[in-house]
Amino acid sequence: MKRIVLQGMAYDDKSSYQKGPALAPPLIRLAYLNDSSNTCAENGTDISEDIIEDKGDYSIEDHFEIERHTLENLREGLPLLTLGGDHSITYPLLKAIHLVHGPVDILHIDAHSDLYDNFEGDRLSHACPFARIMEEQLADKLVQVGIRTLNTHQRKQADKFGVQIIEMKDWDLSLLPEFKNPLYISLDIDALDPAFAPGVSHLEPGGFSTRQLLSILQSIKSPVIGADLVEFNPLNDLNEQTAMVCGKLFKELVALMIK
Repeated sequence: MKRIVLQGMAYDDKSSYQKGPALAPPLIRLAYLNDSSNTCAENGTDISEDIIEDKGDYSIEDHFEIERHTLENLREGLPLLTLGGDHSITYPLLKAIHLVHGPVDILHIDAHSDLYDNFEGDRLSHACPFARIMEEQLADKLVQVGIRTLNTHQRKQADKFGVQIIEMKDWDLSLLPEFKNPLYISLDIDALDPAFAPGVSHLEPGGFSTRQLLSILQSIKSPVIGADLVEFNPLNDLNEQTAMVCGKLFKELVALMIK
């Protein structure tokens, strides 16, 4: 039986606008197991608790504790799913992934490209992880989809690092490239339009529907060795709507990782 390792990073110290994502990991677990649904992904795979080696949630004091915990959990030799937390966690996650797997391809699904060189004076802000990742050559290829907030600085950063961005205004599933290396998926829940996921810190209209996002995940053919699900802010959620979306995405990510 194929299995994955699950870890939660209860961390939002690098959030620039609102705190709250640190509260998300246990609530995503509850949504995945909510009695209103079942534990099956849409391909019929039962995402039972037996296939998940859950390491629990880590209370993070120092940002780079994330890398240390992740390295420990990668020793299992299994795909690793991380629940955030703000998007700053992705940089230390990829540092650990790189040490174990070498350079990977990354599919980044988000309203924001998170390519700032620094944001409000912080180079480790949740607005900067992919600048750090590409500077340190932790990925061979970075593809960003759902993006709808690009400014001049981030466009220059994308050109500098050779990032392929499929902006939301241009979106078509046929534009998604194939990935040759093992794949890491970084999924910011604000990639979804606020109508589908109001429980985020940065409400950015014009995003994916839940079905469009599921279609992206279900189209992936490459082996997925790691993923993160970040930026769910329970303090802004309505009737657990976003939590349940996260629970469904959780199941689809696990199904991909054990495929």
